[in-house]
Amino acid sequence: MPELPEVETVRRGLLPAMESHVIARADVNRPDLRWPFPDRMAERLTGQRVERLRRRSKYILADLSGGETLLMHLGMSGRILISGDPLGQFVRDHPAPEKHDHVVFHMKNGARIIFNDPRRFGAMDLFETATAEAHPLLSAIGPEPLGNAFHEDHLIAALRGRMTPIKSALLDQKIVAGLGNIYVCEALFRAGIHPVRKAGKIGRTRVASLVPVIRATLEDAIAAGGSSLRDYRRADGELGYFQHSFDVYGREGAPCRRDGCNGKVRRIVQAGRSSFYCTACQR
Repeated sequence: MPELPEVETVRRGLLPAMESHVIARADVNRPDLRWPFPDRMAERLTGQRVERLRRRSKYILADLSGGETLLMHLGMSGRILISGDPLGQFVRDHPAPEKHDHVVFHMKNGARIIFNDPRRFGAMDLFETATAEAHPLLSAIGPEPLGNAFHEDHLIAALRGRMTPIKSALLDQKIVAGLGNIYVCEALFRAGIHPVRKAGKIGRTRVASLVPVIRATLEDAIAAGGSSLRDYRRADGELGYFQHSFDVYGREGAPCRRDGCNGKVRRIVQAGRSSFYCTACQR
């Protein structure tokens, strides 16, 4: 499932074609994805200007001129693709419709934005912008890791007394928003922390060091366009490239990339997910 860098990369790709532009027509080609679409979604979207395109955790939020917000979640195989942008940002002609093009936005500026999702684990919702923070999918989410609310004092307090593994704690969306399996593995490697360490047993200094490390890991991934594993693509249809820079994720048995370390990358399973770490330099 796409993590924060992939979703942020898609949001940034959508900005020139969608933000400040009008949805001339919306085609909703089925009644649902993971959940049913909201009532009269196509009608409610048609003619609306996208005033702001933002991200909260792994959700893309489009604030509309009529006072509603469109929530989009890519799920496991969802892709948002852009074609026909008259500003020259995208060179793709409008493609022929495909079987899994479930929602299509025809923008007044000539762009076409397609939500394609073969497995239909993605989701969309439409609700009043003023109530967005109370939405069931958003209300319990913690601070954004790239925002000012995610700081050393917050993380130290959030982990205090927790006997869950540090990896599980960082995957808890109530503690920090948007982190997933890949980037938690990578951040823990950079910080030199073993993924099974009890979160509440890690010293304050080491916990504090995680904050800049998490930010740097995410920023590096965003700069590389995210990681293309299986289904993920950027909004322009191209691949993300951060997977070529993974230090531990997916590198089971490979030598550690840290200078002077003779360890090897090991894979274990935690809560049904693969964790990758260096046997020597993560403690």
